[in-house]
Parts: sequence; C-alpha cells; structure tokens
Amino acid sequence: MKLKGKIAIVTGGAKNIGKAISLRLAQEGATVIVASSSVKTGTDPFVDELKALGAAADSFRMDIAKPQEARDMVKYVFDKYGRIDILVNNSGIAGPTSKLVDVSLEDWLKVFDVNLNGLLVCCQETLKHMIPVRSGNIINISSEGGKSGYPLRGPYSVSKRAVIALTDVLAIEAGEYGIRVNTISPGRTKGPRVDHVIKATSEATGKTPDEILAGMSADVSLKRLIDASEVAAGVVFLASDDASAITGENLSISAGKHMMH
Repeated sequence: MKLKGKIAIVTGGAKNIGKAISLRLAQEGATVIVASSSVKTGTDPFVDELKALGAAADSFRMDIAKPQEARDMVKYVFDKYGRIDILVNNSGIAGPTSKLVDVSLEDWLKVFDVNLNGLLVCCQETLKHMIPVRSGNIINISSEGGKSGYPLRGPYSVSKRAVIALTDVLAIEAGEYGIRVNTISPGRTKGPRVDHVIKATSEATGKTPDEILAGMSADVSLKRLIDASEVAAGVVFLASDDASAITGENLSISAGKHMMH
C-alpha cells in the first residue's frame, strides 16, 4: 500500500470523481476524511463503506463556498489526527451553460466561490499545518476545460484555468518546505456531471444528447470518455513517493484531448 498511515482530506469526496479518489486512497492505506456537503460529520454511510474495506475513514459536512466551514473542516482534521499529509481539492460545480455575454455576475461569482475561492481557503488552512513540519502534498483537480476553454462553459473554464495558475504559485512558494503541489486536469468523465452538461448543452444548442456525446468522444485521441477511477489512479501516483520529484505540474487525464487542440 503506497499511502499507508497517511492522513488525507478529499473535498467533494463522496460523489463521482471524488468518491473514486476517496476509495482509491483508502485502498492504498490512507485515513480518508471525506469533506462534502453531502455527508454527515463523523458518521456517514459512505464512511461505513470505506471502513468495510478495512480502511480508516471519517467525514465532515461543509459547504466549501463558505470560508469558515472550510476552516472548521481543516481544524477538525488536525485536532483529531494531529497532522494532514494529503489534501485533494476536488469540490467543484459545472456552472451555467451559456455564452459569456449572457452570464450573470451572480452565477459567475457562485462558480468561483466553489471552484477557486473555497479551494484557496482549504490550501491556506492546510498549509499552515504542513509548513511547520516541512512535509505535505496538495493535489488540485482542474479540468481540460481549464486548458483550452469549453464553449458555453465560460465561468467553469475560467475558474479551472485559475486553479492551474494557483497551483503553479503554491508549488513555487511551498517547495522550500518540501511540500509538493500539483494539478490534475480530467477530460470529460462519465457520471452525473457530464450527463448534466450534455442535457444543458442540448437545450442550449438544439443538438440531440447523442450528437453531443458523439462530439465529446470524437475530439479526443482515444475516442471515449474517461472513468473516474482513472483520475483516482493519477491522484494516488501524485500523492505517493513514486512522484517525489514532481511538483508544479498539470497532469492531463483526458483520453488525449490535449493532443487534439
């Protein structure tokens, strides 16, 4: 087990990509704290599922768009476990499906509060505990949409581009303390979120859901969507000693979308 004894936080860790990440970290021996608005603090069915695998697990209910709740989550974990080894910032929302000219400022800010501002607070609060011990690992989940931009998904794409830049800055600033900070940019990933995007794009463009899905598969090298478990495998790699010299990088797990730009 590559992560035995590590204390790991996964925000948005109870659904789709986050759930796959939590499961895989637990399988690799980490104690996993699932931080999400869809779990209960301390006791939750998903925590029981992780424990059934023989893993140590915990949960904290929080709305990442509320900074104090994010701060309370990090304090809860540190007070209970005494350290934080891994932070996976996975929480995110898709935002509106609309041309940027029509996006309301309210919707724009809502996306940034979750996808960027909440992530920043989690990083800040966690680094306060990692820096004194000169050890730690932060993995931020961005998106291929943050690299090339998704039409009709402006707030999402811009917020995810900002996550990549934030990772670069943190990797430079935290490197002297032995802390690694990396980004993973998944492509379109099978699950409820991409289903929602397909439906919303269909309504916005008049194309059928099947046409949109076919287009998503056509513009990547492997001609398919990716699975959440493939993102989770990338997280384990970056969190492990196998990646001990890797920091400030953006790992594309996209079935080859970056090759098709």
